[in-house]
Amino acid sequence: MENKFTFFEKFIMISTKETLLFLVVLFGLFYFMYYLAQKRVSSSKRTLLSTAIGLVLGIAIQAYSGFSDEPMKIKYVAEITTWYSLFGNGFIDLIKMLIIPLVLVSIINVIVNINANTDVKKLTRLTLVITLGMVAISSIVGFVVSAVFKLGSSSIVLGNGESKIKEVKNVVTIIRELIPSNPIKAMVEFNVIGVVIFAMFIGLAARYIQNKDENKVKTFIDYIANLHAIVSRMTVLVIRLLPYAVIPLLANTIAQRGLKSIKDVLLFIALLYVAVVIQFIIQGLFLVLHGVSPITYFKKASKPLVLAFTSRSSAGTLPLTISTLTKEMGVNQSTANFVASFSSTAGMQGCAGIYPTMLVVFLANANGIAIDATLFIMTVIVVTLGSVGIAGVPGTAITAASVSVNGVGFGALFNQINPILAVDPILDMGRTCLNVSGGMTNSIMVDKHLGLFSKDKFNEFDKVTE
Repeated sequence: MENKFTFFEKFIMISTKETLLFLVVLFGLFYFMYYLAQKRVSSSKRTLLSTAIGLVLGIAIQAYSGFSDEPMKIKYVAEITTWYSLFGNGFIDLIKMLIIPLVLVSIINVIVNINANTDVKKLTRLTLVITLGMVAISSIVGFVVSAVFKLGSSSIVLGNGESKIKEVKNVVTIIRELIPSNPIKAMVEFNVIGVVIFAMFIGLAARYIQNKDENKVKTFIDYIANLHAIVSRMTVLVIRLLPYAVIPLLANTIAQRGLKSIKDVLLFIALLYVAVVIQFIIQGLFLVLHGVSPITYFKKASKPLVLAFTSRSSAGTLPLTISTLTKEMGVNQSTANFVASFSSTAGMQGCAGIYPTMLVVFLANANGIAIDATLFIMTVIVVTLGSVGIAGVPGTAITAASVSVNGVGFGALFNQINPILAVDPILDMGRTCLNVSGGMTNSIMVDKHLGLFSKDKFNEFDKVTE
């Protein structure tokens, strides 16, 4: 008899009627999400609905347990959350599975598809400097906003406050360790920056041979293009699971820790949008410094920004972004294609700048880790360099979060951001809007430095719209 109970309690993890009941409820909700998908309800709407359902389900589990102060000591709550973690945390594992192939293929694909008539060296240099510079600024904005409001300091979600930061290394050692002496090892160890460096060398070498004799690398370039399409499709397939994953993620958060666990999440949402608005203002100031009217820019940029906000996809907005830049803003075709494409893959100011920085500060405050100059410098450097390999499809901020959190030594704390991941659709709308605007303002600034920008065409649109 004891063995029987051990089998159900320790192995199957279904030993109470409550566990079975809430599992049936979860599968019923999964079917409901599937039904909505079959009815062509948009992914954004389904994901937002999942957020609300996950919240209600978590409250229901808490209510059934009598809103216990220590719900995890209740057998059925422990069993339910273990099963729910299979679907919630399992989704996070699938996202992590895509990081290396996405980074490797995306970077190579962008480099080998630059317009042949473009001054590649100058265009690449300007793009890298401006894109990474703007990401660094967005990271600083995220850090300052989070630090000022002490994001995470009142959290009850994340452990006992014991410092878990890894050994702090000097900047020379950090940079040296980023160089991939063994590319395969870099992939295995999730050294994303090392993979980015390796991919850039492959892309530049292929580009050089392409300029000398295109036939020699035609097969390789076609292979990379096809592989990029396959990996992108894999990413879309995984991201489609987000509406299903959000339900157990948020339900687990509430069930395990109670309604108080939402406090910092609500603050996180508010502060992220504050940081996004500040970064929009900074983009406008940089346009002024380059002799471009920010008012005219935002008038022209309205369509791609609205699409970005509703679709939550930097890459999905790319065709409209490039069209707006070239046809309405006076940006050269080569510049628009390269910079906008690069910015939808790397250097995203919202998903890969503000957001992961705020997560770092959130985790530091919640775990009693000092917010000092060392953490500030480490975070800005890691976030800026890590932004190079993030692919622009819905949900990739999770990738940026993983890269940055691991990069500053908080890898052991990554699972503690599940409450924030559970409300990701709300965050992703603002982040993606900022990403696309960043790509457009970067394109204008690069084109201005190249001397190719048509200010007359830019101002023409303003006259027409008036």
